[in-house]
Amino acid sequence: MDTFLDFEDCIRDSPAFRQSLDKCESDMSELESRVEKVMKLCGQMVDAGQNYTSCNQLFLCALSEFTAYHKSDGVILNCLRQFNQGLQEMIQFQTMLFDQTQRAISQQLTNLLSQFVPQIRETRREFVRIGDDLDSAVVKNAQVSRHKPVDAERATHLLLATRKCYQHFALDYCLQLNNFKVQQKLDILNSVFSYFHAQYTFFHQGFDLLRDLEPTMKTMASQLSQLSTDCSAKRKDLENTHLLVQQRDASGEAVIVCNPSDGGTIQGYLFKRSRKKNKTWKRCWFSTENNQLIYLKSHKEQPVVLFDDLRLCAVKSLDVIDRRFCFELLSVQKCCVLQADSEELKSAWMNAVQGCIDMAYRDQVTDQNTQVKVSSAPVSIPDPPSHPPALGVALSGRGNQHCCDCGEAEPRWASVNLGITMCIECSGIHRSLGVHLSKVRSLTLDSWEPEQLKLLCVLGNEVINGIYEREAADVLQKPSAGSPRQDKEQWIRSKYVEKRFVARHPDGPDADALKLRARQRLYSASVSGDLVAMAEALAEGAEINWNNNEQEGRTALIGSAIGGSLLACEFLLQNGANVNHRDQRGQGALHAAATYGHTGQVCLLLKRGANQYAADEKGNDPLSIAIETAHADIVTLLRMARMNEEMRDSEGFFGSVGDDETFQDIFRDFSNMASHDPEKLTRRPFIRSSEEEQQDEEEKN
Repeated sequence: MDTFLDFEDCIRDSPAFRQSLDKCESDMSELESRVEKVMKLCGQMVDAGQNYTSCNQLFLCALSEFTAYHKSDGVILNCLRQFNQGLQEMIQFQTMLFDQTQRAISQQLTNLLSQFVPQIRETRREFVRIGDDLDSAVVKNAQVSRHKPVDAERATHLLLATRKCYQHFALDYCLQLNNFKVQQKLDILNSVFSYFHAQYTFFHQGFDLLRDLEPTMKTMASQLSQLSTDCSAKRKDLENTHLLVQQRDASGEAVIVCNPSDGGTIQGYLFKRSRKKNKTWKRCWFSTENNQLIYLKSHKEQPVVLFDDLRLCAVKSLDVIDRRFCFELLSVQKCCVLQADSEELKSAWMNAVQGCIDMAYRDQVTDQNTQVKVSSAPVSIPDPPSHPPALGVALSGRGNQHCCDCGEAEPRWASVNLGITMCIECSGIHRSLGVHLSKVRSLTLDSWEPEQLKLLCVLGNEVINGIYEREAADVLQKPSAGSPRQDKEQWIRSKYVEKRFVARHPDGPDADALKLRARQRLYSASVSGDLVAMAEALAEGAEINWNNNEQEGRTALIGSAIGGSLLACEFLLQNGANVNHRDQRGQGALHAAATYGHTGQVCLLLKRGANQYAADEKGNDPLSIAIETAHADIVTLLRMARMNEEMRDSEGFFGSVGDDETFQDIFRDFSNMASHDPEKLTRRPFIRSSEEEQQDEEEKN
């Protein structure tokens, strides 16, 4: 236990007090030197970390350029791009860690030293000076002769005044030292705790990021395994092809590419005689394509059409000139002399060109006959529908084209439970808030369900900012895309954690009534499916799992199941609603959805873990209610879910992993239908067979 300077010993100025004072001053000096050492090393660590972050950022820029180099390979491009985005977010986390470390260590310890040490030193100087004056006054008082009463009285008064002043300074000095000893423990522990909390937040953010990237990494691992297999197979195939070509064609003879099955198309090198200068020959690459003869002077130039319609040409051998292996192509407009490298190549070229001419005539007749048949009965084939990606759908919402918190353009991240889009830097800050406040997902890396994307479109940045920033102009200035990260972090925490900008009534005697009104508003909005009113009620402090005693203890989730709004149900589940809460009659959200025939909500609640075996006070589970209300789709869903669960239980530890594929297909069909075509889920009567009725009677008996 620490010992403090005793104020009574200070008045007596005993040797024990002087010894304690010396020890306290030496402790303060030692603490000051150690704090300065910690601050110096902290500064060096932060500087090194910032240099590391800068180098890491340069590395990611190079990696991004490396990604662009593989733009033609979809697999590599997608993998590198996704890893680049994840590493960019990790750099943001590291930057935030160094900023928090700077504030936790340097700023807090600097405040400790600057608050106490200068004042303590100034007081100590006065204390030493007055102490010297006291010693002089004591000596003078002792030296005055008893025969000089006037001098003795003056020396006595001076001694009393000096001692009184010394005692005041000594008490002040002791008080400051004791206060410093008390405060330094608090500030040091607070500084270390803040630094540890920054480390904890950093690793927690990294854990959340890697957990979100885990499905992507599994997909990449399977792609990498497949790519490795394909690479080995391709290399083996290339080696075999290389060996085959080496044994077959690497004989020094000229090579041409001829395809008899395609009308005799041929490719290869020929010498072409200039039409203006008969003695000038140039070696070019020739090919027959689309009833044309095309040649290429160089790989850097564009191809030139020599004859645009081979049907108007004739090919013949040319033996009247000095050069060997020549043949000629003639048309009404021009002629061209070509030379091959051998007699075999000459014959191949002449036969191939003649075959192209014959094929062109046959194709013309076939096209004319087909044209007549098709014109008599035209058929139109509609284009397949195109579905926009998650990013395009999310950005179509009101205000979603810019970050909800800083306004940066083209955000690539979103909060599922808040219904907003955000940039990568703000998404890192949202992750640090915890999933109970903001569930951050990537619009390009993660998979999205239809109802989740609809939440982003129905709510969106414009609606949410109208709720959470209603009184922001009077409290704090909103940061921009170029603002420092700490300003954005302060804004986001004030906005979503403290909810400082939400329009509130002043606290008073009706505060409980206002909270009750917010809870009732959440329940009524859930029944009617008003997402905006639900978001406002949650912002005003309504509990997500509040029991409405006026409605038999139902929660907002049960109310949304009664009302039938799929989006309201998804919004409540994303914000932490208990899917298995039951009211005073023992019925939960799944009971209510089955009672009122909401197929889409039954599917959603089952996917979110609703207990399909829970029975109400009458002993009816959701399946019994669905059979009683005669809704065939819900009966099918519940029976398939029950069958799937029983199959998994029966398979045991060594069974197959995951759900039955048929079960997954049925749920996927119902989910898509509930999101895109809800009108198709009309109530269809459920007709029970005689065997099912007999089985129910046996179970009752």
